[in-house]
Amino acid sequence: MPEELKPDICVIGGGSGGLTVAAAAAAFGVPVVLVEGGKMGGDCLNYGCVPSKALLAAGKTAATMRHAGDFGIEAVEPKVDFPGVIEHVRSVIAAIAPNDSVERFTAMGVRVIEEYGRFLDRETLVAGDFVIKPRRFVIATGSSPFVPPIPGLDAVPFFTNETIFENVRKPDHLIVIGGGPIGMEMAQAHRRLGSDVTVIEGLKALGKDDPELTTLVLDRLRGEGIAIHEEAKVAGVSRGEGSSLVVRYETSGGEAEVTGSHVLVATGRKPNLDRLDLDKAGVKHDRKGIKVNRALLTSNRKIYAIGDVAGGLQFTHVAGYHAALVVQSILFRFPGKENRDIIPWATYTDPELAHVGLDEKEARKCHRTIRVLRWPYAENDRAQAERKTDGMVKVITDRKGRILGADIVGAGAGEMINLFALAVAKKMKVSDIRAYVPPYPTMTEMAKRAATSFSAPVTRKPAVRRLIAFLRSFG
Repeated sequence: MPEELKPDICVIGGGSGGLTVAAAAAAFGVPVVLVEGGKMGGDCLNYGCVPSKALLAAGKTAATMRHAGDFGIEAVEPKVDFPGVIEHVRSVIAAIAPNDSVERFTAMGVRVIEEYGRFLDRETLVAGDFVIKPRRFVIATGSSPFVPPIPGLDAVPFFTNETIFENVRKPDHLIVIGGGPIGMEMAQAHRRLGSDVTVIEGLKALGKDDPELTTLVLDRLRGEGIAIHEEAKVAGVSRGEGSSLVVRYETSGGEAEVTGSHVLVATGRKPNLDRLDLDKAGVKHDRKGIKVNRALLTSNRKIYAIGDVAGGLQFTHVAGYHAALVVQSILFRFPGKENRDIIPWATYTDPELAHVGLDEKEARKCHRTIRVLRWPYAENDRAQAERKTDGMVKVITDRKGRILGADIVGAGAGEMINLFALAVAKKMKVSDIRAYVPPYPTMTEMAKRAATSFSAPVTRKPAVRRLIAFLRSFG
């Protein structure tokens, strides 16, 4: 006989967003059930942000050894113990996993059901031997790798981001299908760890970011020996001689092929909807995800959807942002409204690439007059000291100096974008950035220098110079 549960909230999915909702509800003493049939921590912990950044860190360490001569230290070609690198990745996951564990959330007061859930009707979910009828549902089931129907792909072995970190043998030649953030991060990590790497991208590599800045990243990756083919449509995958794999692709110049030892498919993600029986719950959805309004409510007013499954920006920090809005709505009856314009993102290649708000192209569409402020890394003392002078801070403002957006390419861009994320969220002006005092020497000084450049034209105005000359006359 199934056990019936009637909590205030039932959270479906134990990734970043779902865990945040469950923890917040429990902290306020609200009865909450968490349903998760897979791994606690979701994609970010097990297959995404955490393992990828651990692998990138290993690659960056290898690159530092190769370029130590720039600092007067003997450069060496590192001996890469690839199984040891993967063990490093696993150890990082293991160190963080207790924070997301069943035991920790149970201790908080969350009822955790380790089963997949499916809706029976608009008000009922079944998960294993439990029937759950809460006051509100929060769907936070995340997303999975999208594998396109490439001819021959189903007949050969290939990696996705969910499987590549299980590989303990260094690829001789990794072919990456897809030139987005996941594809380019994994391409650089593997290249620095000693693999040959080819990237095949159907459109433009890192195409969602400002092309002025992505050019610098792509030039660096090509300079490290990564072959990047853009506007190249993959036509098929087949086995070659021995255990090799052949990827055929088409460009404006004709057909070509590349032979490698391993293939990574990094062509985007799809929402995890299949197990839920959403139609029985009256929840509208399509291939992009569950349809929600700005308050993240679905077509069923008892059900919210957050994170990747809600069909918007697919980032861990977005899931956390959504979770906070939903907690506000459910617990305090004050509807939170999503604002995608304030969401930053970062790609952790070397150099890093980061963005928030409007880019230059978008800003020109929305505003009659804009100002584009730039400051190069080469003009920053800390960047010179660390020999990290490739990069730029680019700030977009309206004619009155309100910050509309920012893009950064260079070392630590993912950290520096935080200041501009705050500026965009709070509708700050460049005068607000000029007013704060950064410690010297830091990379973040570039933000202030870029903001200060907004006033440069004023220094050349004859009226301003006449005023200063007049004031000087008083001694």
